[in-house]
Amino acid sequence: MKSNIKCSELAITSSLVLSTLFIGLFLLSSPSNADGSASANASVTVAEACSMSTANTAPHSTTMVNNDTAENVGVTTFTATCNDPGGLAIYAIGYSNDEYGNTNMIGTLGNIATGTNDSTSNWSMKLMNADGFTAPDFLQSTYTAVPSTYTKVAARNSNTTDATSFGVSATYRFHTSATQPADTYVGKVKYTMVHPEAKTPQDGPMSCNSGKICYSPSANDVVGTMSTQNVSSSVTLLPSNFSRTGYGFAGWSDKFDYATNPEAKFYGPNETITLNTADYTGTNPGLSLYAVWVKSQGNLQDSAKVATVCNSLTAATPDITPTLSSVSALTDSRDNNTYAIAKLADGKCWMIENMRLDNTNSDNTTGALAQGYGGQFVGLANPESPWADNSTAANSLYSNDGADNTTNIGTTNAGYRFPRYNNQNTSDRASAPATNANTYSYGNYYTWAAVIADTTNYTSGDHNTTSICPSGWQIPLGGTSTGDITQGPADAANKVGGFSYLDRKMGGTGQYQSTAADSLRWRKYPVNFLYSGRVGGGSVRSRGSNGYYWPSTASSRNDAYYLNLYSTDVSPGTSISSKYFGRTIRCLMGS
Repeated sequence: MKSNIKCSELAITSSLVLSTLFIGLFLLSSPSNADGSASANASVTVAEACSMSTANTAPHSTTMVNNDTAENVGVTTFTATCNDPGGLAIYAIGYSNDEYGNTNMIGTLGNIATGTNDSTSNWSMKLMNADGFTAPDFLQSTYTAVPSTYTKVAARNSNTTDATSFGVSATYRFHTSATQPADTYVGKVKYTMVHPEAKTPQDGPMSCNSGKICYSPSANDVVGTMSTQNVSSSVTLLPSNFSRTGYGFAGWSDKFDYATNPEAKFYGPNETITLNTADYTGTNPGLSLYAVWVKSQGNLQDSAKVATVCNSLTAATPDITPTLSSVSALTDSRDNNTYAIAKLADGKCWMIENMRLDNTNSDNTTGALAQGYGGQFVGLANPESPWADNSTAANSLYSNDGADNTTNIGTTNAGYRFPRYNNQNTSDRASAPATNANTYSYGNYYTWAAVIADTTNYTSGDHNTTSICPSGWQIPLGGTSTGDITQGPADAANKVGGFSYLDRKMGGTGQYQSTAADSLRWRKYPVNFLYSGRVGGGSVRSRGSNGYYWPSTASSRNDAYYLNLYSTDVSPGTSISSKYFGRTIRCLMGS
């Protein structure tokens, strides 16, 4: 398991004067993550556990005169431990005035620059092996200038899953020239631990031109690019065209260090936000938004893991400002797609990304795709051929006809075909400059029959418990709201959540609502519904302006309910449409 850590921040500040010089040492450390699981055959999975602790063992202050030098000022010991087989590293960057890359010591009468030249005023840093601790494999152990970009200053490559640790002591050197005015000078260095050792932290906030919104992938192992967006007083953010192996995409944040910054704001990928354009025009920089990534905690099909993760989350209710504590991520073991999940206002855990399952029939000759779903579902055909091509086996739902013979429903009944029409779900995706561009997070499109993995002619109020969701997950119910669930079977086993129930728990009526505020509830972080559009008549329609999502509930033999999302209103699973249209889907935890 290799990744940048999800960090919390410790701040250590003490003063130095020149008369006094002041240095603040900032550390990023990860919380230990030591949960594991064991099975009956005594196998065990140990989660990644990485942490960094700190202790001040000498004051970070000194009094100096002109033309003076002081060394070994202040000692802070970092103890880093990690069982990542790729090792770990500590990086340093100047952080004066809380500005990444600012290497000056700041005074009221001037600055003192970073450096090691004794002919001018300057300050520098040195890291040493801490007494009583294992030495790192790499150590920058001489006085060097405080760096303006993240620079690796210590590292340990463990090559083992055993927890390895090392200790490093940071100290500082100062020189004042004969002309340096007496003053109080403040300087800071930020230290960050990352793992595996090959990773590098982001150098700081991304720059963005005035009048623009810029979208950052927030990591160096992200696939996909995005173009800028023009700022207006009310702007609907673009959905993500980024993907990252082993991580779920949870939305956007206005802080690049959102994992450690208590002032970070979080937005849904298609949320409409209000801006004071004067803040982002003229000489002011544009707005930079950063992809919020959540590392996978296991498989969606692992019921024990899912329950543990879901129980650990804070419900994102309307009266609570949602934070990272509301979200996590799990991986679909069928195709290794990772999805961010959140506990929403109904108290249930939902995927907050659109389903991207995309298998061909040849991938499912043994029915592996349909494991655990019951019914006669066998697999999905190749979804890339045109919707209207009835002469091929493409875009079809396959089912077993009861005699071990596979029937291509798409050839015999075009109404069950489901192209995905999202050809950029590949490693070479182009940029997504507009709201109607091919975008990764829109997911794939499916007919209603494909969604429920069954071609039975369900009629009004019926829904099927089989689906193409992972085992243990369910397509939401739709239809008229009744009690604490939406329309569906009365037996307790099928009393799962639905669109109308979630809408009511978010403050809505559970029925059609015609205000922009009603729509916004569904698009805000971490609910994250998108204007993903639909497939009909051979092409994708309304992408970037409307969202259409299938529930599991039929309204008649030929029609089914669906969630209809516009900028000005929402119908939470109570609109009705022909079953053969291609729509997107979300899954929620449930049998």
